[in-house]
Order: sequence, then C-alpha cells, then structure tokens
Amino acid sequence: MRGIFLLIAIGALLIIGVVFTFINQSKKINPSTSQQSINQTEQKPTTSQNNSPIIEVIATGLDTPWAIAFLPDKGMLVTERPGRVRLIDSRDKLQEQPVATLNQVKEIGEGGLMGIALHPDFSENNSIYIYYTYSGSGNDTLNRVSRFTYKDNRLSSEQIIVDKIPGATNHNGGRIKFGPDKFLYITTGDAQQPSLAQNKNSLAGKILRVTDEGRAAPGNPFNNLIYSYGHRNPQGIAWDSKNQLWETEHGPSGLETGNDEVNKIEAGKNYGWPEIRGVETKPGMEFPVADSGKSITWAPAGAAIIDRKLYFGGLRGQALYALSLEGDALFENFKNEFGRIREVILGPDRMLYITTSNNDGRGIPDNEDDRIIKIDPSSL
Repeated sequence: MRGIFLLIAIGALLIIGVVFTFINQSKKINPSTSQQSINQTEQKPTTSQNNSPIIEVIATGLDTPWAIAFLPDKGMLVTERPGRVRLIDSRDKLQEQPVATLNQVKEIGEGGLMGIALHPDFSENNSIYIYYTYSGSGNDTLNRVSRFTYKDNRLSSEQIIVDKIPGATNHNGGRIKFGPDKFLYITTGDAQQPSLAQNKNSLAGKILRVTDEGRAAPGNPFNNLIYSYGHRNPQGIAWDSKNQLWETEHGPSGLETGNDEVNKIEAGKNYGWPEIRGVETKPGMEFPVADSGKSITWAPAGAAIIDRKLYFGGLRGQALYALSLEGDALFENFKNEFGRIREVILGPDRMLYITTSNNDGRGIPDNEDDRIIKIDPSSL
C-alpha cells in the first residue's frame, strides 16, 4: 500500500507518474500528508495540497467507534461496536455514561453496533435509526435496522423496521443515512456468501432504500427494498451537490487483496460482485469510478463530500483519502498517523469528523485510542 498508480495517455506514449507532496507539521498531532494518483483511465495530473492541516482531537478512550450522528444542539451520538451509544455534548465533552447499552447486539468479527442516523424530522419526532448485528434463531448471525426514540439523553422504544439482513463474522455493511429524498439508505455486505450479492431475493450485498417505516421506497427499481446490487461490502455513502449517490466498497481480502472501489450509484444497476472486480467489464454490470488496483488495499470506510471531493477513511490503508470528483485525482492524507480510519462525516460546522478503529482487532491501539478527530478540510 505504498503507491497508487495513474495512467495518463499522451499521444502514443504511456507515462506513469507518481507525485509525492509531504505536508508539514500541523496542530497538536504532527500529521504528515502525501498526494498520489489513482489507477483509472482519463485522469488529470494531481495538484498540490495546502500545508499545515488543522486538526483537533475531540474525544479519546472510545472502543471501536463506528458511526456519528449530529444532534440539533451541536452535540453528537457515537456508536461503539460492542453495543454502546455514547454522547459527546455541545462542548465537545464525552459523557462518561452511555446513552444506551444494547444487550441484543452481537459483536462478532466485523459485526456489532454499526450505523446511526437521525430522522430528517428529528426535532419533531426524536427518532433515531441504528444498524446492528444480532443472533437469530439457531444462533444465526443477522443484521437489522431499528428505530428508537431519543429523549433526555436516553434511547427507548425500539421498533424493528428492516430485519433478517444476512450477516456473518465479516462483510456486514452497516452504513445508514437519510438521503436528500428523505428516504433511508442502508448498505449491506454479502455475508461472506458472494453469490448473494447477485440474488435480488436476498438483502445481502445491496444498497437498500426504504421509508422511515422500513417499507420499499416509492420508485425503487425492483418494487422491493433493493436500490442497487452486486456489492461486496459497502462501508460508505455520500451525496454530492447534484444529489448523486457515491459509495465506497471493500474489494477482496486474504490472498487476493486490492480492487477496492469508489462507485457512482444508480437505481437498479448491478455493480458486479462477484462476477467482476475492479475495472473488469461484463455486459449489464458497472465498473467503478476509482479502483485501488490489484496490489493496493484501501479498505475504504465512511465517506463525505465537500467541494467536489469525496473524502473516505482507509482501514487497512490507514489514511484519509480525498478523491477529486472532477479531476479524478486521489490524495492521501495522514498516512499511518492515526492508524485505521473508520467514520468520515461532514459536521454542521463544515468540518470533517473522523473516528479511528484501532481497537477493532486489526489495529495497534495506543493509550488514547480510539479517538474522534476534527479536521478543517480547507487546510488539506
């Protein structure tokens, strides 16, 4: 994972260029930043980034924080994978007692308490949505999305809205967000059964689009919950200023690492897993906007879009990546500075908030892990 390659066609020549720009010391943590190109056609050269990233550590001592939801009072709720929901108040102070401990959560491998999202009308109905792994009958591993009421810093009144999403030790997806259309989008993994991603009768390996009650959203392409299919393990979703949905997705692991993807998602489209990977093509299947190549792994996670750049976390990549949506250049920030990066979300203050994931069994935590870090994107 030392470089990402850019192929530029100029006449009859093929030039492979990799540009490294190292960013100077920034506030408090001394991160380093480099920029590199990505392996994709029709690319423009990368451009240099600004110096001195501005960052601030908001919270420390968390256990595998997975997702953040911002409250109207400028506080935030944070899910911890073992099953806790934590509150950081409007003064950026982490409250000692969890808002909730969900004993029904089954933390197994990559599974556990994952996505969280506020209802678009939260100020009126106090509804919060959570994605988590649980044990089904016969101790099967499954995932579900439930709605809770949040009041007086407590969660109550669980209502299951989407149930029996196939789960496994790995590949559970887990990101949930309300889109510009006010419908809830849910990413699901293939539950370590790749063929399920192509099965439109299964909820695995999909992006789902549902109403706030968990029913199929009007206009869904197959008249069910499914919005797109052929996904391996999608971990991040975000919309640009034109309401185009973008997604980050893990490629193969183990002995066949690489081919992590960034996709533009369209209703009813098939994104190919497991039939194709990376920039391979097959009739009726989509190939990604950006692909890490066969020798590099990003393990892309949470995603946010600011000023025509898609920012996403790298778990194995241990970096904050920024993909230019217009120039298709990829920038690599804070390489190996914070460890594994899971959540990436745009705050109401237009700052980026990221979570580390060094306590997830695959990282090397230090005494302050896991952390929530605020970053000024204009300083990158």
